[in-house]
Amino acid sequence: MFHSVCLEGISIFEQLQLEEALFRADTRSWCLWNRGVSPAIVLGISSQAEETLHLSKLEEAPIPVYRRFTGGGTVFVDPNTLFITWISDTNTLGIPPFPEAILQWSAALFRPLFPQNSFALLENDYVLKQKKWGGNALSIARQRWVHHCSLLWDFEENHMEYLQIPKKAPLYRQKRAHSHFLCRLKEYWETPDLFFTAFLQELQKSVSLQPTSLQYALELIQQPHRKTNLQLHPPVSSYPPR
Repeated sequence: MFHSVCLEGISIFEQLQLEEALFRADTRSWCLWNRGVSPAIVLGISSQAEETLHLSKLEEAPIPVYRRFTGGGTVFVDPNTLFITWISDTNTLGIPPFPEAILQWSAALFRPLFPQNSFALLENDYVLKQKKWGGNALSIARQRWVHHCSLLWDFEENHMEYLQIPKKAPLYRQKRAHSHFLCRLKEYWETPDLFFTAFLQELQKSVSLQPTSLQYALELIQQPHRKTNLQLHPPVSSYPPR
């Protein structure tokens, strides 16, 4: 069974704090979804700002920058970003705690939501017709794992100006600029609500869902656990290296 929680109304940093608490201080399975967050940049745990961001753009138009507790790349999030997170373990789903197995499991949930043969999982990205609409990050500890996704309902091209093309870009990107590499979910779905509803219906085909209040979930942040999410403050040049 998965406890399902709508996080709408909390910030991306609060979401990351909650995810880490549920991952490290709880043993149950969770499905979280969110939207409507304020503009921010989120770095993976090993990402360096000077290697992934255009620092001059950040100085010109500052926005919050965070480092999350999971791996993966750097993303710009805003009210048009949708988020889905699973936190579970091998015993619940019967899949091994390895990235490839977890990604194949999540891809199988998304595939039916799109026209036949249009969806693919390419180099850990969710793509439609060779364009990326969703990224994800993972953290695995023994048999337990967290898998969170940021999905592009829409995006403003000027927001992508904050991001450098990563040095380890996937091969299928073919050095394309963000505007030619990304696509929008709104091209396939009428509203985010319809997309989330269809996704949850697909998830319920394989697991049972227990609706759980946001307030109950947030209380679990107070449980003792390792806390590694960071808010990185300007100036960018003073960000502590990892």
